[in-house]
Order: sequence, then structure tokens, then C-alpha cells
Amino acid sequence: MKVIVCGAGQVGFNIAKQLAAEQNDVTVIDQSPQLIRRISDSLDVQGIVGYASYPDVLDRAGANDADMIIAVTQNDEVNMVACQVAHSLFNVPTKIARIRAQSYLWPMWQDLFTRDHMPIDVIISP
Repeated sequence: MKVIVCGAGQVGFNIAKQLAAEQNDVTVIDQSPQLIRRISDSLDVQGIVGYASYPDVLDRAGANDADMIIAVTQNDEVNMVACQVAHSLFNVPTKIARIRAQSYLWPMWQDLFTRDHMPIDVIISP
């Protein structure tokens, strides 16, 4: 399975580590060259320095034929936009995002994360 992981921090590193150990084709995107160097040197993954929500960066990461995107950057909005771009431009089938701000998850806003609005299939909320 081809998986794009957005964010090379502790969570992204551990997700990439597990996916790579399971023989998945993993690409990690982060804006920090140091974090990308660390993850590329430590794991059998491809690393790309860039902003995870930018279409050209997702394109370089192979979003055209990706099976899944997992957006776990430090920024909720980047995670949401990365999933939206992956859906709208690249038709990535499975989109997972970490959303920390609880105000996005209030029941009154439950329609926000639907295919017609913000197409995120699974939300990780710490």
C-alpha cells in the first residue's frame, strides 16, 4: 500500500516506522529538513521537505497513486487542507487527520467532516 504521512514529529515518525515495517511504500512530508533527514536515515521511507497542504508537494510525494494520506502535523488546519487537497485533486481513497482543537469536533459541527465538505475518513483526536 502507498501511504503519505504528513508530519515527521514523534507521531508521524512512529506511524511511518510501523507502516514501513509492514512493507508499505511510505513517503513522509515535513517542512523541517532536520526531521526529514532523521526519518530518512532511520527508516525505509522517502522523505520530502515541504508544506503538506501544497498540491505540488503532495504531487511530488506520489499522491496520484497513493492509497492513503495520514496528516499528523502540528497544525489542525494544515492536516485538514492536506486531506481536502488529496481528495479533490488526487482522489486519494483514505484520508486520516489528527485534529487537536476540540471546537472542530463539537456535535453541532458534525457535518463538517463529510465527503461533501471536508472529506476526512478518520479523525485522530488526542
